[in-house]
Amino acid sequence: MSERDYLWLNLRDLPYFRGLLRAVEAGFYQEFDLPRPVLDVGCGDGHFASIAFEAPLDVGVDPWAGPIRQAAYLGGYHTLVQADGSRMPFPDRYFSSAISNSVLEHIPHLDSVICETSRVLKSGAYFYFCVPNHRFNANLSGARLLESIGLHRLAGHYRRFYDRIARHKHLDSPEVWKVRLESAGIEVVNSWDYFSPHALHLLEWGHLFGLPSLLIRQLTGHWNLVRSEWNFALTRRLVQRYYDEETPHPSGVCTFYITRKA
Repeated sequence: MSERDYLWLNLRDLPYFRGLLRAVEAGFYQEFDLPRPVLDVGCGDGHFASIAFEAPLDVGVDPWAGPIRQAAYLGGYHTLVQADGSRMPFPDRYFSSAISNSVLEHIPHLDSVICETSRVLKSGAYFYFCVPNHRFNANLSGARLLESIGLHRLAGHYRRFYDRIARHKHLDSPEVWKVRLESAGIEVVNSWDYFSPHALHLLEWGHLFGLPSLLIRQLTGHWNLVRSEWNFALTRRLVQRYYDEETPHPSGVCTFYITRKA
């Protein structure tokens, strides 16, 4: 088990709400052996891999040039490839393991990406990933407040608005994921729910009121100007209990999957 402080390492670099969720997820991967070569499907800017793994992963794939350049700077991968996840330039059965952290929910052509991931994995290779699940939108505090005063149509608009700003395309149950994965030749070995509805509310309002952080990011290239621990003492006190909450969580709004290529 790593002794790294994932909460601090994420809070110093990211908006607090995103840092909290990524810190929780980083801890999960410390339990797993990732045989090489390792593939990261949707590596983005590489921040997660640079924090969650002590050694660089073998290959990160992402369709966007900007994040790929940032990932190269952070050094979390030996090789970075700009490619769509449904058309990866690798031979069949090339990778011994794969991850995808909070990415698959954003992909419109998800089934094609899952099939392509299966193609490039060796038989028996593990694929670890996490996504928000079917409880996510149902537990948004803004929508629930509107429903409590009878504004059901407005609550629906609120959920659709949140999907747009969070870029959600899929918020599916484990049952839906099981069918999707099995159709691509991947079996679910284990899964668990995490991140409580109360933690979601912290994430939700951070998204809605995160404009100052976005402005700082656009002007400076960093989410936070002062990356000293004293500057995050109050923030850490606010989020620590959600970082420490029980996993699995019985009403968790996200799900972590351990799957294996058949």
